[in-house]
Amino acid sequence: MAPNPNIAPVLFDRALLRARQSRALGSGPATFLLDRVAQDLAERLHAVLREFKNAADVGTPGDQVGKVLLERTDRLARIDLPELESEPLPFQPESLDLAVSALAFQFVNDLPGVLAQIRRALKPDGLLLAAMIGGDTLTELRQSFASAEAECEGGVSPRVAPFADLRDIGSLLQRAGFALPVTDVDRIVVRYDSAFALMQDLRRMGATNILVERRRTPTRRATLLRMAQIYGERFADSDGRIRATFDVIWLSGWAPHESQQKPLQPGSARTGLAEAVKRPKP
Repeated sequence: MAPNPNIAPVLFDRALLRARQSRALGSGPATFLLDRVAQDLAERLHAVLREFKNAADVGTPGDQVGKVLLERTDRLARIDLPELESEPLPFQPESLDLAVSALAFQFVNDLPGVLAQIRRALKPDGLLLAAMIGGDTLTELRQSFASAEAECEGGVSPRVAPFADLRDIGSLLQRAGFALPVTDVDRIVVRYDSAFALMQDLRRMGATNILVERRRTPTRRATLLRMAQIYGERFADSDGRIRATFDVIWLSGWAPHESQQKPLQPGSARTGLAEAVKRPKP
């Protein structure tokens, strides 16, 4: 039977994600990425000259973003993303002035569906502002693991989740019906003493491998050591510390409203391109 193209593939084990995030919270989480995103979100909202009476924080781990929103909204709801993609988000239509999310959307199996639900929950001219991991995040770790496994075990298993790129996210916003969609990337490069220190931070973020197709047997010690060696050979600075890339994709869009700017209709320009670029004769 051919797969149904209308059903999103299940890439992530969201029950495992929740368990690992809970474990990380209990053992002392690494929050530097979330702290930075919360600060950036506050600055981005500061530039929006709008009152937000009803807001929702969708899926964000931790309370950093919630603290930011308390200064900008009268009522704030915190909504967890469901473990099962078939469960709808608990939103009433046109009930929100603002929806935000930080570092959660990258682990959603049906992101188009979640965006469409948020779009329906926003009042006309309501705003979605979110940040998610994407792009070339952890490309160094991905490459190092792939090379080590190919060399030591004769094959490669899924280690680092596939991340959406900027163009993908912009298309998803349009597909979900958002007006005036905008996306941009904040690249953060973090340095570590070793690949093992990076992996420890990922555990403290609750962000280790949750792919459904992940390898279920422990990684061989020789493979891990070779991975760390390759990482150091390819991605270390002159002082011996390694680099780890995190690309934070920012996305925003508005629920359509008649007051918003509209793009010009094709053929409506009064001046042709040749006339516009014509230079006056000296």
